[in-house]
Formats: sequence, structure tokens, C-alpha cells
Amino acid sequence: MDAKLKMLQQVPLLAGLGRKELELVSRLCDEVDMPAGRELMREGTTGDEFYVIVEGSVRVERGGQRVATLGSGQFLGEIALVDHGPRSASATCETACRLLVLGHREFNSLLQVNPEVRTRVLEALAARVRKLAPDTAY
Repeated sequence: MDAKLKMLQQVPLLAGLGRKELELVSRLCDEVDMPAGRELMREGTTGDEFYVIVEGSVRVERGGQRVATLGSGQFLGEIALVDHGPRSASATCETACRLLVLGHREFNSLLQVNPEVRTRVLEALAARVRKLAPDTAY
């Protein structure tokens, strides 16, 4: 098994996927290295990418206030891709990061062909809505 597939197996979002599914994910995503301080997304802008953090940490801010620090195995960027709206938060690499990046089309392909991944993304999305807007989550 090549290094990228081994790395994908270690990502909790993809845990439990078979080799065939992991190979599909491998074809859909790009692996990129980003330096500390690199802005991944800016609140209010159009979002076209979904990120899975392989290594490193990412600071997430909303309205200029830190709302989360995400690390290895966690992901971000799904909200704007799911609802086609603007980014709900800004995200910046706190440390050097290795990321898996899926564009809008690839993200949708992944969710369509793999219900397990789609469910995990939706569960994470619901948890984030509850955390960010507890008074409006029903």
C-alpha cells in the first residue's frame, strides 16, 4: 500500500473505509503542505475547498474571536460547500500543516459515493452548529 493510502487510513473521517474507497479518496484529493501563518479561509468569502488536517494545528476564528483549534484528523470547510454560502469562519495554520484538500466537485463526489463519510461530515456539521449558535439550534 502506498504512503498516501496509509496516511488516509489514519484519518478518523475515513476510518473503516475499504481499500477501494480509500483509493477513490486518494484520487479525489490533493496533499499539500502549508506553512504556519497561512490563511486557509476567510470568514464571509466564497468557499471552494474542504480540508482534512493530517498534521499540524489550525486556528478557527469567528468575528475575530477564536472558536476552535483543530488538529490531526479533524476537518474544516464543509459548511460553505454544503450550503453554497460564504465561509462561516476564518482559519489559519498555527503550525506547519499537511492537509488533504478536496475541491467542491470532489467533495460532493466523495459524499455521493460514500454514505458513511457523508454521515460523519453531517454529524460534525451539526455539532459545530450547536456549538457556534446554541440559542438557534433546535
